[in-house]
Amino acid sequence: MSRSAARSLAAFAAVLALIFAAAALAGTVVPPLHDPADQGESMAMGMEAVRGLAVADDRFSLELEPRTTSPGTPAPLAFRIRDERGVTVRDFDVEHTKRMHVIVVRRDMAGFQHVHPVQRADGSWAVPLVVHDAGSYRVFADFAVDGTPHTLADDIQADGEFVARPLPAPTTAASTDGFDVRLLEQPTRADEESELRFEVAKDGQPVLVEDYLGAKGHLVALRQGDLAFLHVHPDAETLQFEATFPSAGRYRLFLQFRVGGRVHTAAFTQEVSR
Repeated sequence: MSRSAARSLAAFAAVLALIFAAAALAGTVVPPLHDPADQGESMAMGMEAVRGLAVADDRFSLELEPRTTSPGTPAPLAFRIRDERGVTVRDFDVEHTKRMHVIVVRRDMAGFQHVHPVQRADGSWAVPLVVHDAGSYRVFADFAVDGTPHTLADDIQADGEFVARPLPAPTTAASTDGFDVRLLEQPTRADEESELRFEVAKDGQPVLVEDYLGAKGHLVALRQGDLAFLHVHPDAETLQFEATFPSAGRYRLFLQFRVGGRVHTAAFTQEVSR
């Protein structure tokens, strides 16, 4: 071998040594790359507190039937919950006095309904439903099994021309059925526990609300865009709720309370900061 060739070979070997040394050093300070499956698992774990975004979770799936309806026409909404083997689930925990809560709301967060279906002999559930306008409606099945809460969701379509309604501006006051409802304590920041406290009045005088679903009221919060569902826990004796909003953005709050044996719904838009 010539002297120049030997020098070239030695230089090449030195460069390789530097490359391998740098790679070894980088491996000690840079996290290893993950494949897409691992990344999806991490994202799912990070979103564990956000419910109602999918038709299935790690244990159960929601099966809706039928998937279409006509505005203004009463029609049965039927569904079943299946386990990972495809078997219809029959046993559910009692939460807020019911074994199954169903929330139906149009994708623009109009037309909110909270209904309680009846379980049939084959384990499926059914409830009469009337939607008044055309559009895509999100159906949330909110339940618990063995002490673990689940919220699964899917869409049904109401035939006709859809005209979206803009989300109302944020407010702390709402009127419904002659009642004036005020939100006295608002959400704080995303990922922090917020206390939401409401007051109901009529003709300027405070109104005593009756028990509804085992408490003085019920609250559902939905995130604008993906309609992430927040399960909001009430205080048993007041219209005060604790909620943790998973991200910044606008949310629609649906407060339900009962007076004179009738349930009323007041809706609020709230902006949650980072």
